Amino acid sequence: MGKLTFRRKKKSVPPTLPPPPPAIDPSITTTKASAKKKAVGSRLWMRMDRLGQSELIECDKSVIIKRVSIPARDLRILGPIFSHSSSILAREKAMIVNLEFIRAIVTAEEVLLLDPLRQEVLPFVDQLRRQLPQKTSQDNEMQSATAGEWLAAPETVDSLQDELPFEFQVLEIALEVVCTYLDSSVAELERDAYPALDELAISVSTKNLEQVRSLKSNLTRLLARVQKVRDEIEHLLDDNEDMAQLYLTRKWIQNQQAESFDHASNSIVPGAPHLRRLNSARSGSLVSNYLNDQDVEDLEMLLEAYFMQLDGTRNKILSVREYIDDTEDYVNIQLDNQRNELIQLQLTLTSASFAIAVETGLAGIFGMNIPCTLYNIDGIFGEVVGLMTAVCVVLFVLVLGYARWKKLIGS
Repeated sequence: MGKLTFRRKKKSVPPTLPPPPPAIDPSITTTKASAKKKAVGSRLWMRMDRLGQSELIECDKSVIIKRVSIPARDLRILGPIFSHSSSILAREKAMIVNLEFIRAIVTAEEVLLLDPLRQEVLPFVDQLRRQLPQKTSQDNEMQSATAGEWLAAPETVDSLQDELPFEFQVLEIALEVVCTYLDSSVAELERDAYPALDELAISVSTKNLEQVRSLKSNLTRLLARVQKVRDEIEHLLDDNEDMAQLYLTRKWIQNQQAESFDHASNSIVPGAPHLRRLNSARSGSLVSNYLNDQDVEDLEMLLEAYFMQLDGTRNKILSVREYIDDTEDYVNIQLDNQRNELIQLQLTLTSASFAIAVETGLAGIFGMNIPCTLYNIDGIFGEVVGLMTAVCVVLFVLVLGYARWKKLIGS
C-alpha cells in the first residue's frame, strides 16, 4: 500500500480592506463656504469721515447693516434694480441717498459711497475730498461743546447755526454734482437737437427723421430722470417731519447731551449746586435754537435752491421738446401741402385723360367699317379732327372750372 500523505490546510486570510478616508472637518467646510459666499456678495465701498480721510473697503451687506444700523431692505434701494430711481430716505442713524449714479449711506460722522470708481462718481468723490476738510473746525467745536463742556459765548452757537451739518454738506455736494451732470446732459442735447431739427425743416428725408427720432427718445429719458430727482426734492419740501428726520447730527447731539447730562447729574458737587444749574441753564438756552426739532429752515433753503435749479433744467428740456413739436407740425404742414399738390396734379391729369378718352371714342366710332356719306367728301378729315379736338379742350376746361368752383384745386 502506498503511503498516505496528509497536506496541511492553509488558513484563509481575509482580504485587507483599504483604510477609511479621513473624516472631513465640518468647520473647515463651513468656513470655506462662508468665505466663498462672502466673496460673491461683497461690494466695493468708499468710507469718508468728517476730516475728508477716505479708504476703499470691500464688504458684504451684513457688515454695512451692522455699521450704519439700517434695515436690510434699505440696501435694495442702492442695488441695480433701483439704479434709475431717485430717493432720499431718513433712518434713525443714517440717510439713504440714491440720486442718479450717486448711491451712498450718510451718517452723522461718515459717508459710505457705493461703487466709487465709476466714471460718473469720480467728480462727487473729488468734491468730497476738496470741500469736507475745509468745514471741520466748527464741527470739532460743536462736538467738544456737546461732550460736556459748557459754551462760553453766544458767538459759538451762531457759528454752529451758520454751518451746515455733515450730512447736509454731503447731500449738498451730491445734489450739486447731479444737477451739474443733468445740466451738461441738457446742454449736449440742445447742441445736437437744434441743428438736426433745422436740417429736418429744410429737407425731409429718412436720415433726418431717424436722427430726430433718436433725439426725441433721449429727451424723453432725460426728462424722466430730471423729473424723478425734482419730485423727490418736492416730496421732502412738502413734509417738514421728513426733513426733520434728516437732521442726523441734531439727533446725535441730543443723544450725547442726554448722556452727558445724566452723567453730570450723578456727579454734582454738593457745595455748589446753584452754579451748576446756572451754567446748565445758560448752555441749554444757547444751544436750544440749534437743537430745535421743528427748525428745518437750513435744509429747506438748501432743497429749494436745487429744486429751482432742477426746475430750470426741466424747463430747458420742455423748450427743446416744444421746438421738436413745432418742427414736426411744420414738417406735417409741408407734407400736407405736397400731398395736396399731388392730388391737384392727379385731378388735372384725370381731367385731361377724360377729355382724350372722349376724342378717342369718337375716333373709334369713325374707324368702324360702316357706310357713311362723310367718307366721300374731300377734306372732311381735317375738319372732323379739329372739331373733336376743340370739343375735348372745351370739355377739359369745363372740368377744371368746375373743380376750381368747388375749391378742389387752387387758383
